[in-house]
Amino acid sequence: MADLKEKTKMEGASPKSRLATTLFAAFLGALGVHRFYLGKIGTGILMLVTLGGLGIWALIDSIIAVSGNMRDKDGKRILNW
Repeated sequence: MADLKEKTKMEGASPKSRLATTLFAAFLGALGVHRFYLGKIGTGILMLVTLGGLGIWALIDSIIAVSGNMRDKDGKRILNW
């Protein structure tokens, strides 16, 4: 477990929770809550106004969040569960 934390620090992983991001994207993705959580206010507002791109953008973000490829506002990957 300690090796994983050291590895993510070296890679520049975000301190945000991957579990929280995934749950926000899956259940509140159309409202852009996960984007607000990650500090991406502009795209969060766009998702809110378009209802997650009529669900398509929200679905894609859910898949990206589960796969660990979602990034926060600083461009760091959300890796830590």
